[in-house]
Amino acid sequence: MTLTNDGAQAEDLKLRVVRSGTAKLVGQAVNFVLRLVFLMIMARLLTPGQFGLVAMVTVITGFYALFTSAGLSSATIQRVSVTHGQISTLFWINMLIGVVLFVLTLATAPVLVAFYRDQRLTWVTAALAVGFLVNAAGVQHNAILQRDLRYVTLTAIEILAQVMSMAAGIALAFAGYGYWALVASSLVGPAVLTLLSWVTTGWIPGAPRRDSEISSMLHFGGVVTIQSVMVNVAENIDKVLLGRFQGASALGSYGRAYQLVTMPMTNLNAAIGWVAFSALSRIQDDRHRYRSYFLKGYAVVISLVVPLLVFATVFSADIVRVVLGPQWAQVAHIFQLLAPAGLVVTLIQGPTYWLLHSLGSVGRSLQITCVYTAVIVVSCSLGVSHGATGVAAGYSLGLTLWVLPHLLWCVKGTPVSVGDLLGTLWCPLLGSAAASAVAWAGVRHLDQPLTRVVLGGAIVGCVYAGVLAMLPRQRDFYLGLSRDLRLMRRAGA
Repeated sequence: MTLTNDGAQAEDLKLRVVRSGTAKLVGQAVNFVLRLVFLMIMARLLTPGQFGLVAMVTVITGFYALFTSAGLSSATIQRVSVTHGQISTLFWINMLIGVVLFVLTLATAPVLVAFYRDQRLTWVTAALAVGFLVNAAGVQHNAILQRDLRYVTLTAIEILAQVMSMAAGIALAFAGYGYWALVASSLVGPAVLTLLSWVTTGWIPGAPRRDSEISSMLHFGGVVTIQSVMVNVAENIDKVLLGRFQGASALGSYGRAYQLVTMPMTNLNAAIGWVAFSALSRIQDDRHRYRSYFLKGYAVVISLVVPLLVFATVFSADIVRVVLGPQWAQVAHIFQLLAPAGLVVTLIQGPTYWLLHSLGSVGRSLQITCVYTAVIVVSCSLGVSHGATGVAAGYSLGLTLWVLPHLLWCVKGTPVSVGDLLGTLWCPLLGSAAASAVAWAGVRHLDQPLTRVVLGGAIVGCVYAGVLAMLPRQRDFYLGLSRDLRLMRRAGA
């Protein structure tokens, strides 16, 4: 069997991309709501210390998890053509890596106990080690679904896996198992996802075999993996420093603020990012279509994440009270300090990953990420003596100073310019600021936080949509997307 791009006409590919993107957006919207509900429930059943205890382990296991795929899922997707034998070989390489990571995680448990000075981490680490075997078994099956743009199916699988994960965690939390509820939740989801990916694809790996193309795929995957390692360091150095020098409670508060800031961009980038990477890889030799596809996907992410982030910043105190409860009030200030970093990350993710990876420029992407990571490490290290607020402020300041050099480096020699990227930002940013200001002025005298959040959100949505509708370029863009969706429904019919 050979899995190749079927050479569909441009309009055909466009409809497949729109269908896939729509499915992922809907799926990520559901994912966002489910995660928010899960966080609301668990925040009322568990303490900051229990969240912090598990976070001490997941910082490390999350780092190890970067090696589970070894970038080989990206290699499978990015190739113009790939054979059954090549994917089978990559599958067994992923399984071997999974076994190595399982053993390595078990060996890490005593180190974590000594570092954090908490004996409970031994069995938590041992339990989470099993996840590496489960995840490794599903890497290539998941990649096949993405390569074939079967995102409707993949989205359904992901939602079901998340529901099962939540059910396990909530049930154990209600039963009084404390932090073990978080451990169980993190294991059940991947297990369901892997099982359903096998069943859905129907693909059975064959025996590994030697192939001249495997080396180049391993090189591509290796560079992607090293980059993922650097990103993981950047995303977790703040938490490692806080856990080590300020303790579990400070880490628990900071972690919840970080989670609230990153949820919108994580969900939307997950929705658009992999679809964009899959589609852009298919048209990497057509510069005009490539630029058009990239900017449309990038504009969707920016226009959705920015208003959510600005609204959440303005209403942070109410949102924290509604989502987490009054005992987490200190999280609101940390959230506000992290918000600029969230905006910068939203801006740079598309150029760093969709753009450079789909063009095969993983070397440059790695170089950029190394500098990006160094900026965050230095910024968070300078702020850690001031606790969670110091780390949050340092994080945002460092990224704000770095964003323009980052974008210039990314787009050099590509079909996209910095002007293209920044041109997608100003309308959503100004529209979001105006809408949030109007909303806050209209609801700030109300007594109930939930009422302020719900009514304020409705006002922001209406005002923001009105602002975009008054701007011809924005209006035409969304009318074009609407036409594509109607074409997609007709094609489906």
